Amino acid sequence: MSKYLKPSLNWLLVCVPATIILEHASPGWHATIFVVACLAIIPLAGLLGHATEHLAEKTGEGIGGLLNATFGNAAELIIALMALQQGLYDVVKASLTGSIIGNILLVMGASFLTGGLRHKAQKFNAAGARSQANMLTLAAISLIVPAAYHHLGGKEVLTREAGLSLEISLILLVTYGLSLLFSLRTHRHLFVGAPAGVAELSHAHKPCWSLGRSLGLLAVSTVLVGWISEILVGAITPAAETFGMTGVFVGVIVVAIIGNAAEHSSAILAAMKNRMDLSIGIAIGSSIQIALFVAPALVLASYAIGPRPMDLVFTIPEVLAVVLAAAIAAQVTIDGESDWLEGVQLLSVYAILALVFYFLP
Repeated sequence: MSKYLKPSLNWLLVCVPATIILEHASPGWHATIFVVACLAIIPLAGLLGHATEHLAEKTGEGIGGLLNATFGNAAELIIALMALQQGLYDVVKASLTGSIIGNILLVMGASFLTGGLRHKAQKFNAAGARSQANMLTLAAISLIVPAAYHHLGGKEVLTREAGLSLEISLILLVTYGLSLLFSLRTHRHLFVGAPAGVAELSHAHKPCWSLGRSLGLLAVSTVLVGWISEILVGAITPAAETFGMTGVFVGVIVVAIIGNAAEHSSAILAAMKNRMDLSIGIAIGSSIQIALFVAPALVLASYAIGPRPMDLVFTIPEVLAVVLAAAIAAQVTIDGESDWLEGVQLLSVYAILALVFYFLP
């Protein structure tokens, strides 16, 4: 495994068998199991990121960003499905919110910062970034409308929320499919990014894995993430009580950061190589995928595996966080250029929102 991960992360792989042993030998140690499971998912998500990075080498920036976002979200989706099965809908919604704002503010902010420290100014395709920012606006609207309906409609709306959420989910899934058609086929030129020569020079010294090797690692990592995620979800509620944290904070911040580990590494590495279209495609593309694909897919899945249908009614703080994140994403990408100070600004907003969620009762 040492050649797949940076040396600083290699030792975390011992947390994978440690989590499994603790779950069977000491099932009452919820806080310890939670911490070790979180640490175990980080290198597994890193393996997912490495495999998808090599798959992305065989594609353009647009498809590469989509691949990284898709498989980078695999850990998040698996964790959410496990929580959904156990009826932990507040944790599911909180993790979705945390993933959206985490990718926009934390992942993109860290990418802008690390890339900007190496390069004074980094350019990317403003038209493509603007198109993605518009999709984030749609994501914010899809959260605002159900929340407004819930809080302003009175008691009569409670019986209709599940149906409304289901219909909105279907609209979002269709829109997401059309956005893929737009970015990968009809307007692919907006997401091409840097000329091939620049990208090739930045990683020409690294041999590209074969398709079979990359897919094999993806399969093994996904199975292990599913196993560890099931253990993690089972320990969330008692562990949160032990640490004095609310379930919302655990979902928005802790679980989201763990689930987004792959996006962190892939987006930051791309930014350091001055491949900003790929980096932004991973960060914003992942948030779009969470809001327009994962969230509605979980609503549909709740009818099959959940104790009851899940709705799209998020809390007011969660809605405000997504709206603010979408607004600042549009602001920093409008000029097609980034620097390290913009990265600091994005990280500052994330830190402020994290404090708010921590102190929420």
